[in-house]
Amino acid sequence: MSLQQAPQSRVFVELVPWAGRGQENSLVSGGDTLPGFRRPLPAAQAQNATREVHVSGTAEVSVSPDRAQVTVRINSTKEAAAEVKKSVCRRLDYITQSLQLQGLQAENVTVTKDFRRVENAYHMEAEVCITFTEFGKMQNICNFLVEKLDSSVIISQPQFYHTPGSIENLRRQACLVAVENARRKAQEVCNLVGQTLGKPLLIKEEETKEWEGQTDDHQASRLLSSLTVQQKIKSATIHASSKVFVNFEVKGKEKKKKHL
Repeated sequence: MSLQQAPQSRVFVELVPWAGRGQENSLVSGGDTLPGFRRPLPAAQAQNATREVHVSGTAEVSVSPDRAQVTVRINSTKEAAAEVKKSVCRRLDYITQSLQLQGLQAENVTVTKDFRRVENAYHMEAEVCITFTEFGKMQNICNFLVEKLDSSVIISQPQFYHTPGSIENLRRQACLVAVENARRKAQEVCNLVGQTLGKPLLIKEEETKEWEGQTDDHQASRLLSSLTVQQKIKSATIHASSKVFVNFEVKGKEKKKKHL
């Protein structure tokens, strides 16, 4: 005995702006409530009601360090004060002249001197602190000084860092890219449903994060002195992320006027 198939039914759904936004329940006959049911606005009010699309956007950006600092130390110990000064100043002049020939500005070079007596001798130490904005030039100068000067001159490993303006620009960029990603998402949604994206009604940055260096624990555990210059730059790179919530107005497709 075969069973008769029930006739197919069709369900029609119409999306319209709802009255009483934020109310999850509406009254029905008898004073009861029907969860999830809302009364639609009258046609005249529905045309004037603002339709919206809510989207979130995220972005992650990074910036490499824009400054590096290298310290060159010169020291000498001799019985005669004049001899120790001559020894240190001769090498110090050679270093400062070499830096000038390489095009380094005076404001990027700081020199300090320390002169003291040690038992029956005199000790003098000079320190040249150099700030670089071009890392290729930094490597060339450091290699040159290592080659030309003796072992009594100590050249430190470069210390990479960011200027305050670079960090602030990174934070702004993360937020702007996140907003742009949210706008693109909203635009694609409107295109999909045949609507036009309007102006933003609300933009809110909900979350920001910043972190430095590599996420690899093995790399992080390595001594800084054993890293190459490129690894040090990567380790000093700062990353920033931003998450935003944006509420856009939605407009209907404009009908093209037919020209007679």
